[in-house]
Amino acid sequence: MAAFEWLRRQVDIRGDVLPRELLRRGFEFEDKRIPLVSPQGIFKPRSLDLPLTITTAPGGPYDDHFGDDGLLRYRYRGTDPEHRDNVGLRQALLDGVPLIYLHGIARSRYLAVWPVYIVGDEPGSLTFSVAVDNAAFVAPTQSAADSASEARRVYVTREVRARLHQRTFRERVIKAYREQCSLCRLRHTELLDAAHIVPDADPHGEPVVRNGIALCKLHHAAFDRFVLGITPEYTVEIREDILHEIDGPMLEHGLKEMHGQQLMLPKRRADRPDRDLLDLRYQKFRSA
Repeated sequence: MAAFEWLRRQVDIRGDVLPRELLRRGFEFEDKRIPLVSPQGIFKPRSLDLPLTITTAPGGPYDDHFGDDGLLRYRYRGTDPEHRDNVGLRQALLDGVPLIYLHGIARSRYLAVWPVYIVGDEPGSLTFSVAVDNAAFVAPTQSAADSASEARRVYVTREVRARLHQRTFRERVIKAYREQCSLCRLRHTELLDAAHIVPDADPHGEPVVRNGIALCKLHHAAFDRFVLGITPEYTVEIREDILHEIDGPMLEHGLKEMHGQQLMLPKRRADRPDRDLLDLRYQKFRSA
């Protein structure tokens, strides 16, 4: 499980979205370089007998998607069920071998998910069914058909599906705002969030860029708690009681000085905050 341990270290250092170049270089194991990605979606390093990773590229040619049962449907390579890559995944299914799933959420940026298991083979639709498991349960002797494992994997896969959507949303919003807070211009991406204008639990809360604003963690928290509001004209307002409060420099410079400023907007008009959604949020701010 050297690949899993290497990925864990990279995520600890860089966060869970990793650059393709890092994955392409891979790591050294027993004096051999083990890359994790190649131009092919199903990838088996030369030194291994079975595939190590499966990849969904952003805007790629294959229709990888989640089925109604919550499992990932991963497309065969091509249309030949006996292509060596498809045969390799079929053997991973039979052997219960854990793999790595790399989900492209933006160009050259991938969310790494592991361990994943091939749990079904559907030649009629040219797809494999893929389930995610908890890394704590990886065991070479574990049965892929164990009922407790199946239930756990369905649950974990659904959670990962939600995380994929949220990470994709974050990457697109942060990129649209040129990797800076739209209020204070802070450029440290590790301190930036993609704030929903309308929460994702709301029927209007779609995970699209026009329902998002790049904010630093301070301003995101202030926005979520109605300390800070944004008008449909993109003007920042600070709640009246906060404006009259006396406190330290963070309150003065981090919040009160934001009052009346204009939001920094994405260059593409299509990425700018939806005014109707902002109005819905602003009315809640006014009544807070």
